[in-house]
Amino acid sequence: MNKRPGSQRARIGTFAVGLDTYWAQYPGLLEELLAGHREFISRLKGQDVEVVDFGMIDNALKAQEGAARLRGAALDLLMVDMVTYATSSTIGTIARTLDIPIILVALQPASALDYQRATTYMQLCNDNICALPEFCNTIVRMGKPAPPCIIGMLHDDVRAQAEVVRWVRIATVLHDLKHARIGHIGHPLEAMYDMHTDQTALTRWFGLHVVQAEIDDLVAHALQVNAAEMAAKREEVLALFDLPEPGQDPHTEKLTGPDLDEAARAAVALDRFVEDKALDGLAYHYQGLEDSETRRLVGSLIVGNSLLCARGFPMCGESDLKTCVAMFILDRLGIGGSFAEFHPVDFPGNSVLIGHDGPHHIDVAEGRPVLRSLKQYHGKVGSGASVEFQIKSGPVTMLGIAETGQGRLKFIIAEGESRRNAIPATGNTNTHGYFGSCIRTFLQRWCAEGPTHHFALGVGHYAEELRLLAGALGIEAAVVHGVEAD
Repeated sequence: MNKRPGSQRARIGTFAVGLDTYWAQYPGLLEELLAGHREFISRLKGQDVEVVDFGMIDNALKAQEGAARLRGAALDLLMVDMVTYATSSTIGTIARTLDIPIILVALQPASALDYQRATTYMQLCNDNICALPEFCNTIVRMGKPAPPCIIGMLHDDVRAQAEVVRWVRIATVLHDLKHARIGHIGHPLEAMYDMHTDQTALTRWFGLHVVQAEIDDLVAHALQVNAAEMAAKREEVLALFDLPEPGQDPHTEKLTGPDLDEAARAAVALDRFVEDKALDGLAYHYQGLEDSETRRLVGSLIVGNSLLCARGFPMCGESDLKTCVAMFILDRLGIGGSFAEFHPVDFPGNSVLIGHDGPHHIDVAEGRPVLRSLKQYHGKVGSGASVEFQIKSGPVTMLGIAETGQGRLKFIIAEGESRRNAIPATGNTNTHGYFGSCIRTFLQRWCAEGPTHHFALGVGHYAEELRLLAGALGIEAAVVHGVEAD
């Protein structure tokens, strides 16, 4: 995962549950169950998270004592290891006390009982699902949603292990969201109502903080960049990007030396700015006076922004804080998160171009990304170096974050496919997106969910992770499907 230096790993709490009455009745049972619990913990620790184990909770008194310790442990997620039957008194107080996702994990040691030799002891060693209904009922009666349940085998169960890993990834996103500092400069592009964002709502739903910064803070860093720093950044840029000849668009040309210099200077300034403000991302839109230092700088941020996106710092223009958060989420899932919107439809090919001008996550580019000089940024002031590439071919996931008429946030999610095809040489990112057998029906269904016109685009299919993440955050989620082929 890409993280700002000094950030910490997600913290997952776990404990085993059982019934204390069993221990005297069946000598050795407790030890055998705890051995299985230790194996589960070792798997969690192999996923690059911090695991806090609270041992065995097997009665109501231990649950009451454990609730306080759990609450004070600054956990991002709790996995309850259902090693055998337990009464719901072991979860009731804890569920009421904690305000984090609780996952019930029932991993049975044996794939099935040896029925000819089965004993009560053997059954109790494999009674992992027995208390799941009781625990779910109790958690719901505590006023919480029914918890997700992972059901499977402790050994050689690829599906169960994948579900555990999925929740580890979600815990990482939850942790990083709670500690994120997303910078904001300027204001939404004039008249873009969908870009307006209730910043207090972002703190309410995600825990993050929006850092209000001034464009002059960034300009001050740009004025301090020296020739050696610019030269080093130019070399970094040239090592990553191709510089093709212009296509048919008269607003584009081969990257010019002055544009490369300005892009390098802006990139160094952005690095310093992000470090100075301890940021984890930035949304901005600012115009500045014509021929001013400010306008030259804001017109040169795209390359530096794209470099930062690849390092785990989502950057997006048009002051789109909501999509900046969506890009952050996809990055922390490890699937990229590029700034995107819908471009023209290819009706004969049943695809839609997906892309945007401005910053992009170059780690998910198909081949080497391209830099072009744009004589004019369409719809905005300024000119300069711009990034162009296609998203990697294969499965893709879209995440849009919208605000509803009731002032709540909403995830809008879709899975599709990126296919290699011709794109316009306009200095903008574009990729051909395929979403079932009828592109117009998919677009109608997407628009019916009330999205903003921007979204984050990542590689791979991760709609289920995003749906579960939304549930963990208490946010509505809509998964938009295309039309299946006959």
